[in-house]
Amino acid sequence: MKLKDGFVTHMFDDTQVLIGTEAVSFKGIVNSNKTAAFIVDCLKTDTTESQIVEKMLEKYDADKAVIEEDVHMIIQKLRGIGALDE
Repeated sequence: MKLKDGFVTHMFDDTQVLIGTEAVSFKGIVNSNKTAAFIVDCLKTDTTESQIVEKMLEKYDADKAVIEEDVHMIIQKLRGIGALDE
Protein backbone atom coordinates (compact mmCIF):
# COMPACT_ATOMS: atom_id res chain seq x y z
CA MET A 1 0.00 0.00 0.00
CA LYS A 2 1.05 3.59 -0.44
CA LEU A 3 -0.23 7.13 -0.28
CA LYS A 4 -2.28 7.97 -3.38
CA ASP A 5 -0.96 10.41 -5.90
CA GLY A 6 -2.94 13.57 -5.38
CA PHE A 7 -2.11 13.86 -1.69
CA VAL A 8 0.73 16.17 -0.70
CA THR A 9 2.39 16.82 2.65
CA HIS A 10 4.17 19.76 4.18
CA MET A 11 5.81 20.22 7.59
CA PHE A 12 5.13 23.29 9.72
CA ASP A 13 7.24 23.16 12.89
CA ASP A 14 6.12 19.91 14.61
CA THR A 15 2.99 19.41 12.51
CA GLN A 16 2.66 17.76 9.13
CA VAL A 17 -0.31 18.66 6.98
CA LEU A 18 -1.72 16.25 4.40
CA ILE A 19 -3.74 17.94 1.68
CA GLY A 20 -5.92 16.43 -1.00
CA THR A 21 -5.48 18.06 -4.39
CA GLU A 22 -7.99 18.28 -7.23
CA ALA A 23 -6.89 14.78 -8.33
CA VAL A 24 -8.65 13.12 -5.36
CA SER A 25 -12.14 13.28 -3.91
CA PHE A 26 -10.99 14.26 -0.39
CA LYS A 27 -11.02 18.04 -0.11
CA GLY A 28 -9.51 18.91 3.20
CA ILE A 29 -6.46 19.04 5.41
CA VAL A 30 -5.25 16.45 7.91
CA ASN A 31 -2.89 17.61 10.67
CA SER A 32 -0.43 15.03 12.00
CA ASN A 33 1.97 15.01 14.92
CA LYS A 34 5.54 13.71 14.44
CA THR A 35 4.57 10.08 14.97
CA ALA A 36 1.69 10.15 12.50
CA ALA A 37 3.89 12.11 10.08
CA PHE A 38 6.49 9.33 10.27
CA ILE A 39 3.80 6.82 9.28
CA VAL A 40 2.57 9.02 6.42
CA ASP A 41 6.15 9.47 5.20
CA CYS A 42 6.61 5.67 5.20
CA LEU A 43 3.53 5.46 2.99
CA LYS A 44 5.12 7.64 0.31
CA THR A 45 6.67 4.41 -1.02
CA ASP A 46 5.00 1.03 -1.34
CA THR A 47 5.06 -0.66 2.07
CA THR A 48 3.09 -2.84 4.46
CA GLU A 49 1.69 -2.19 7.90
CA SER A 50 4.19 -4.60 9.45
CA GLN A 51 7.12 -2.88 7.69
CA ILE A 52 6.01 0.46 9.13
CA VAL A 53 5.82 -1.10 12.60
CA GLU A 54 9.38 -2.42 12.22
CA LYS A 55 10.66 1.01 11.12
CA MET A 56 8.96 2.63 14.09
CA LEU A 57 10.47 0.08 16.48
CA GLU A 58 13.91 1.07 15.17
CA LYS A 59 13.19 4.78 15.66
CA TYR A 60 11.09 4.92 18.84
CA ASP A 61 11.55 3.36 22.28
CA ALA A 62 8.00 2.10 22.70
CA ASP A 63 6.16 -1.16 23.25
CA LYS A 64 5.48 -3.09 20.04
CA ALA A 65 1.78 -3.50 20.87
CA VAL A 66 1.38 0.26 21.29
CA ILE A 67 3.17 0.93 17.99
CA GLU A 68 1.04 -1.67 16.18
CA GLU A 69 -2.13 -0.07 17.53
CA ASP A 70 -0.99 3.43 16.53
CA VAL A 71 0.04 2.36 13.02
CA HIS A 72 -3.22 0.50 12.50
CA MET A 73 -5.26 3.51 13.71
CA ILE A 74 -3.48 5.97 11.37
CA ILE A 75 -3.81 3.60 8.41
CA GLN A 76 -7.53 3.17 9.10
CA LYS A 77 -8.00 6.95 9.20
CA LEU A 78 -6.13 7.32 5.90
CA ARG A 79 -8.28 4.58 4.36
CA GLY A 80 -11.35 6.42 5.59
CA ILE A 81 -10.48 9.50 3.53
CA GLY A 82 -9.43 7.46 0.50
CA ALA A 83 -5.74 8.35 0.82
CA LEU A 84 -4.29 4.89 0.21
CA ASP A 85 -3.62 2.83 -2.90
CA GLU A 86 -3.81 -0.82 -1.93
